[in-house]
Amino acid sequence: MSQSHDRVAVCIWNAVPCRGERLDATGSKDGRPGSDVMQRLWFQTSSMKKPDLKLVLLGDMNVGKTSLLHRYMERRFQDTVSTVGGAFYLKQWGPYNISIWDTAGREQFHGLGSMYCRAASAVILTYDVSNMQSLLELEDRFLGLTDTANDDCIFAVVGNKIDLTDDYDSESDMEGERPRTSSKIRKQVDLEDAIALYKRIMKYKMLDENVVPAAEKMCFETSAKTGYNVDGLFEGVFNMVVPLIVKKKASGHDETVNLAQSKPEKSKNRCC
Repeated sequence: MSQSHDRVAVCIWNAVPCRGERLDATGSKDGRPGSDVMQRLWFQTSSMKKPDLKLVLLGDMNVGKTSLLHRYMERRFQDTVSTVGGAFYLKQWGPYNISIWDTAGREQFHGLGSMYCRAASAVILTYDVSNMQSLLELEDRFLGLTDTANDDCIFAVVGNKIDLTDDYDSESDMEGERPRTSSKIRKQVDLEDAIALYKRIMKYKMLDENVVPAAEKMCFETSAKTGYNVDGLFEGVFNMVVPLIVKKKASGHDETVNLAQSKPEKSKNRCC
């Protein structure tokens, strides 16, 4: 059963927060936040609820990260342009507030990824099932960005755009079986490829496969366009990560960051 939730979308840099809407913006011509932008960020987030955990979406451009979030949070599909910088949703899951960060896959914003992943409790690594290179990029370009995530961070590997391939039937039930039909695009990445990547991630993180969630439970194929398996992805990850929050709260250990408690100082002009 789906849990009740509220949602707020907040651009991380220079747009005004809007309830139920995802925003993109940049704070400078090159897309990097300046001191004035960070000042605005503080004012925008100072009245927000403190998130109990952070979930981050990583992946190359055009794999459908933003579309997945639109489908889950807004219950609709929307063609989007490439994300510039980043943005996030604040979602209530039971008694907990979860910040879901949508990041840019473009090379010019790659360096910001480790900042978004800092203290993350979950990371969703997203690829396009019709593009093998997008899966390879997860290991080559994006996995290293998760070094700033929590040590017990949960990982999911997600192949989006399954509706475009010959492994999907648009007339089948969203959560049902998918008999093979003719299609315009050949599927390049099998679920077994994603499972193999997940196991390599566990080795990279030096995590015991007998302790972490099984690969078969953390590798998904989705369609942001039809909604296939999107709820299963996000709610499955939420249910995996919430026990970690319960454990940390019980021990009095809190790794979330309250932006309202760290108001940035105004820069002062100094003479040389």
